[in-house]
Amino acid sequence: MADADANSLDATTLTHDAALLKDTVREAGSLAQSMFRTELKKWIKGASSPVSEADIAVNDLLEARLRAATPDYGWLSEESADDSTRLSRRLTWVVDPIDGTRNYLNGHDEWCVSVALVENSAPVLAAVFAPTSDEFFFAARGRGTTVNDRQVTAAPGAALDFSRVAGPKPMVERLNTLGGDIKLHPRIGSLALRLCRVANGVLDAAFAGGNSHDWDLAAADLIVQEADGRMSDLSGEPILYNRREVAHGVLVAAGRDRHASIVAHFRNRPLP
Repeated sequence: MADADANSLDATTLTHDAALLKDTVREAGSLAQSMFRTELKKWIKGASSPVSEADIAVNDLLEARLRAATPDYGWLSEESADDSTRLSRRLTWVVDPIDGTRNYLNGHDEWCVSVALVENSAPVLAAVFAPTSDEFFFAARGRGTTVNDRQVTAAPGAALDFSRVAGPKPMVERLNTLGGDIKLHPRIGSLALRLCRVANGVLDAAFAGGNSHDWDLAAADLIVQEADGRMSDLSGEPILYNRREVAHGVLVAAGRDRHASIVAHFRNRPLP
């Protein structure tokens, strides 16, 4: 569990916002589940990112509930036009209405609703809800991580079982100092869920392969931290959120000791 910051949100506000976040993300997950495996309008944004009317509907619900209750907070969402006023706000909601949209549209189960509250550049509240598997991850700074209201921690130790490491194959292979084939964990199409499953010990470690964004990461980051894990870039530097640039490079999440071992490995064997 991370240490509470005396200069962070007061306990009353944190408790209020935590209840708001839990209720809103559960409602958003229920809406997404009700539209799952139905005929949806869908299109491509940017070069290749799929989006559907379900993403927009969930985003609209989250924005309506959260912004109405906290009008002074900033807003950063994958499915909203970026508003630079967020940069001047002490507190900002960071939202991915449906993380794993490709999975969602293909009828696969691994997708989730992911929302964090960021204070300055660090998350202080986080909720990730996967309705199809009934996993509700929640964390508050200094208060630990729960899954379905049960306290969880990342798997201890520094040794790696490669069947419990998820992420792009080239990254995992670079950890294998023994050579030979390794058995990878099955691909988890939702990045937020991939990272969160470090927090409850399902995975030993998880990688984000680059070009992830604040909305993919912020909630999972706190969830891992509060479960006695760490999430960072490969140099060990923490991730900063609600900056002008919201894209990030290669990242790793693992329990505290295992994370230190992985960062040391890549420090001695930097990426080309």
